[in-house]
Amino acid sequence: MIDPEQALEHSPDLDPAPSATIAALDLGSNSFHMIVARYANNRLMVLDRLKDMVRLAAGLDQDNRLSPEVMERALESLARMGQRVRELPEANVRVVGTNTLRKARNGAEFVERASAMLGREVEVISGREEARLIYLGVSHSLEDNTDRRLVVDIGGGSTELILGRQFQPETMDSLYMGCVSMSAEFFPSGRITAAAMKTAELAARQELEPIVARYRNRGWDSAIGASGTILTIQDVVAAQGWSTETITADALKRLQAQLVDTGQIDRLSLPGLPNQRTPVFPGGVAILAAIFKELGILQMQTSSGALREGLLWDLLGRQQQFDIREQTVADLMARYHVDQEQALPVRTTALRLLEAVAEAWQLNDPELAQLLRWAAQLHEIGMDIAYAQYHKHGSYLLQNLEMPGFSRTEQQKLALLVRAHRRKLPRSELAATPIDKPEELIRLTLLLRCAVVMHRARNQAQAPPLESIEALATGVHLTFAGSWLQQHPLTRLDLAEEARAWADLGVGLTFADAEQGQSDAAAG
Repeated sequence: MIDPEQALEHSPDLDPAPSATIAALDLGSNSFHMIVARYANNRLMVLDRLKDMVRLAAGLDQDNRLSPEVMERALESLARMGQRVRELPEANVRVVGTNTLRKARNGAEFVERASAMLGREVEVISGREEARLIYLGVSHSLEDNTDRRLVVDIGGGSTELILGRQFQPETMDSLYMGCVSMSAEFFPSGRITAAAMKTAELAARQELEPIVARYRNRGWDSAIGASGTILTIQDVVAAQGWSTETITADALKRLQAQLVDTGQIDRLSLPGLPNQRTPVFPGGVAILAAIFKELGILQMQTSSGALREGLLWDLLGRQQQFDIREQTVADLMARYHVDQEQALPVRTTALRLLEAVAEAWQLNDPELAQLLRWAAQLHEIGMDIAYAQYHKHGSYLLQNLEMPGFSRTEQQKLALLVRAHRRKLPRSELAATPIDKPEELIRLTLLLRCAVVMHRARNQAQAPPLESIEALATGVHLTFAGSWLQQHPLTRLDLAEEARAWADLGVGLTFADAEQGQSDAAAG
């Protein structure tokens, strides 16, 4: 087994940084994990780990709602973890939720309560983002070579498969099967029969069927398993003497036969199998057996680096200006042929407006500046589909595209800013958004709309000369140099229409030429 417990190797892509303590919390479908580490001397040194078997997925009812009992159990776990991470700077902690929180219809309620409990925002990430982070964590625990790796991670509610080289994933998939869900469906009474094991394995093979050809065609040099289910299987087959340093196909067959011979989950007593994992173990074994058969795997090594370690490296990258989200935005601009000569001036003006009002409006969080910058760069992304309603097309893309590095909440915020950057203000959407601190998003929307209006002529030689920007208690006042507004009546009219729209929301937008010296909010 490859174990990064004592020292997680430094990525060659990162520059040395001062010693810093960072933490990651992985709110999985089966277990909650916390890892705290210090970055020093080009390494991540693990300082603390905590794991709670919460079984969040088992708390989903037929309507995919988390039960109150499971919510309380999960929150009690987070209260303990919160004691360890609450003392750290907010920028040094990341908390992510995975499959069960993606599925739960009342997941937003849990996320809100969990965020309050931790004093940190809980991000719900997509399956492909989960896969990317898993690969990042695993790759940092491996010898740095040019082999193509197949990484497999069986979680409580989903299973991730990734092909990649070094630190770069090439192919990623997240499948809707996990050890908790599979055990509940095929071994509901706790009985382990040969028929139930075969049916569970076939169901897993069906889930794998659409992706198998793609993986087989690309091939790999080594197969690596990560996270609790696969690590436990490795421990069990090693304790039985069926396999030592790897999981072999033959050892996996023997393990399946052993489970069937035992016949009952509550009678399982295997060296290497923790009591807490016993109820979900048969489902995990069935999934791994299906993966071995469908992909023709003969042996698999294991690594204890996974999602939480990937979160640490991703967080470190953000702090050292290697933020994958920046590359994602750049890739989207290229893919959807965004006019950079328009997007970049809008970005510059929007950020200038933000800088002027940030202190008065309490918008000093660097993440807000990033969000506004990305929204400005992508506000015309929908034009590649059609000019008519392009703000709605852009919003749809940003809600539904796979965006490496972005959480679902971040995508929702970005999509809403792009949706709201022109035409009629989506008042109901802005008011009803479940996002924490919606007033911040409303104010960013105002700044973005002002920047877009001021560059509507798409003539950078005539960029509006802002002389001053004044933050008001409930709005903003813009002063333009000389008599610029008088010389550009269309921009003056656009700003007046904006002012009337924002007035209905109780937000003031006023503007004037420096030579005029008085408000022109009602002009036009």
